[in-house]
Amino acid sequence: MHIVIIGAAGMVGRKLAAKLTADGQLDGKPITEMTLVDVVTPEAPASFTGKVNAREADLSAPGEAETLVAARPDVIFHLAAIVSGEAELDFEKGYRINLDGTRYLFDAIRLAHGVDGYRPRVVFTSSIAVVGAPLPYPIPDEYHTTPLTSYGTQKAICELLLSDYSRRGFFDGIAIRLPTICIRPGKPNKAASGFFSNILREPLVGREAILPVSDDVRHWHTSPRSAVGFLIHGATIDLETVGPRRALSMPGLSATVGEQIEALRRVAGDKAVALIRREPDEMIINMVAGWAPGFEAKRAKALGFKAETSFDEIIRAHIDDELGGTL
Repeated sequence: MHIVIIGAAGMVGRKLAAKLTADGQLDGKPITEMTLVDVVTPEAPASFTGKVNAREADLSAPGEAETLVAARPDVIFHLAAIVSGEAELDFEKGYRINLDGTRYLFDAIRLAHGVDGYRPRVVFTSSIAVVGAPLPYPIPDEYHTTPLTSYGTQKAICELLLSDYSRRGFFDGIAIRLPTICIRPGKPNKAASGFFSNILREPLVGREAILPVSDDVRHWHTSPRSAVGFLIHGATIDLETVGPRRALSMPGLSATVGEQIEALRRVAGDKAVALIRREPDEMIINMVAGWAPGFEAKRAKALGFKAETSFDEIIRAHIDDELGGTL
């Protein structure tokens, strides 16, 4: 089986490649080849014994999508995106990367399908940003898309394209609406949601973190470990059971910032909490005001998607996976 991961240099892409390498198979079939693509050259998993193609490429550049599809991979994970804050600040870049690159990929597959019937599984990472305030709580699966950011709009358009191309039989696609991933390892990025991870990750290693919003902000979260599980399950599930609406809101954990901080206190103590410094940021406050507080995710749960049930679990998963199991 040949697997492509677009956005393989990112945190989720790296963890997905590592998990597939450790498993050695997908849906009962051995993985013999992986193509890893990003705007910087991804690092190949050290223990993968099959063929690895790691290359630097911009999916929105002419010809890149056709190059990826030429090898007729069996499963394509499309994770690449400009994050929410950057998409809001750079309008043209956001639409070029998040929308045009995705459409080029879908069209390259469509044209290949017309040549030899090629029909891969496509797993696309969408976002809970496809909905925006005013919102019910919890948000039902049937709730219509109401994005209030450029990022959310771009993801919502891609969801519609994926469902339509799947309906027409060009590929077998599923859009995984990821909750905000917390705790993200590494350094802070340009995502407007980054502070949800920062206020936990940095204090866990003795560093100060900035909190730009109030403690009563409620949001929908999952861990990197669960996010990878969503993607793999999406690649193996019988999509006939999903039906024509191919975008699924994933299960997660609804929590306020204050509840996050109290979980940090339980796991790491008062000294860690004392490293959180409050600096209100009006742009982030305004963006967060329209974000989703939590989903029912009944469809996804019924299909076997699973996530954490407490923030203590999320913090301990980060400690185990990123800090060697100890503080």
